[in-house]
Amino acid sequence: MPGGRLTQQERQRIAAGLAGGLSYAEIARRLDRPTSTISREVARNGGPSGYRPQQAHQATIQRARRDTPTPSRAAGAPGGAVEKEIIELAVRSGMARMTARVHVDLLLSEDGRRTAAELTRRLKVSPASVSVAVNSLVQHGYVRRERDPQRRRDVYVVDDEAWYQSIVISARQTLESAQAAMAAAETLGLDRPVGQRLAKAGTFLERVVLDLQESADRWRPFLT
Repeated sequence: MPGGRLTQQERQRIAAGLAGGLSYAEIARRLDRPTSTISREVARNGGPSGYRPQQAHQATIQRARRDTPTPSRAAGAPGGAVEKEIIELAVRSGMARMTARVHVDLLLSEDGRRTAAELTRRLKVSPASVSVAVNSLVQHGYVRRERDPQRRRDVYVVDDEAWYQSIVISARQTLESAQAAMAAAETLGLDRPVGQRLAKAGTFLERVVLDLQESADRWRPFLT
């Protein structure tokens, strides 16, 4: 039984079989391919009524290019050193190493898009590790989740707007801490040293966060 990717000629025969009302099993038999290969090919490329062989072939080529590391990112190459340095900076700032690896892989991808399966394959880690990492990135605004209706799976996207969103989310969380500190100060008593200390800390954080939010709003047009 032949292996490897489907050829353009095979995709044309799939389209012809679909147009002729053949089942996936019959098309697979005629191509000497597993039925699962045919069903997966059709599902990820428009379904039975929307399958177009040329577009399907081009989409496969593009996916293959996305999944192939560029020479500049190969081990030992300058690009690889830059990638490693960015990861280490993120780890030192408090980001988990696996989360940093996923984030940097997305940042350095050509179109800023990866599926969980692509991240798992590229980074050679478990799907569970990728899931934890992307959930953290989404939660903190570094990445957004989109749904690919044709492939019926999530796609994780990083773009310029993500930097603004991450600042907004971080500012909101810090503001909540500031408000909690000021509330605790009032509860403990503003006439006591501990209350005064908490009130000063809360006020400081609140002012800094509000300035940061204002600055982010002011410079946001640079990202568009």
